[in-house]
Amino acid sequence: MKPIFTIHAGEYLVAAEIEKTLKNVTVWLPSKDTGIDLLLTDKSNKKTTSLQVKFSKDFNTTHAKENLRQNIKGTGWWTLNKEKIENSQADYWVFIIYSLERKTHDYIIIEPTKLLDIFKKLKRTNKTLHCYFTVTTGNKAFETRGLKKKEMKELYEGKYTNEERDVSTFLNNWKPITDKLK
Repeated sequence: MKPIFTIHAGEYLVAAEIEKTLKNVTVWLPSKDTGIDLLLTDKSNKKTTSLQVKFSKDFNTTHAKENLRQNIKGTGWWTLNKEKIENSQADYWVFIIYSLERKTHDYIIIEPTKLLDIFKKLKRTNKTLHCYFTVTTGNKAFETRGLKKKEMKELYEGKYTNEERDVSTFLNNWKPITDKLK
């Protein structure tokens, strides 16, 4: 039997965070899957923005040795369809990086066009795009798919920098959404 009402765990976590963090925003759940997971409105219901939510388990605990994980909060892995990003009706895509060890979660909040720009800079043009977002304890975030061993070592040591892969400006940054709903 198919349940009448379901909400994905990632959608629930994002909605709960929005209700906690953005006091003057109302969260709405669409009744049909149209590529919009959450609709947000200002309190007067005059201004809106829409979200596509992506959730992943933490691959840090299963793919990195314990002694290397001290500077990493979490790593998520997503397989994305390039066409869906290009044709997305959502204003923002929200990626949740959940840390199994720390029992915390972080968010990459990014416009679809900016997400595509990252893949373009990294010379990823396939229809299927694999994406690894890693968040450090220094509150930095990087797209880490395909890093070389030396780069991974720098990442684990908390010394990694790479402008093309740096997504820290999107890390837990709800400001564009609040600005849009003012």
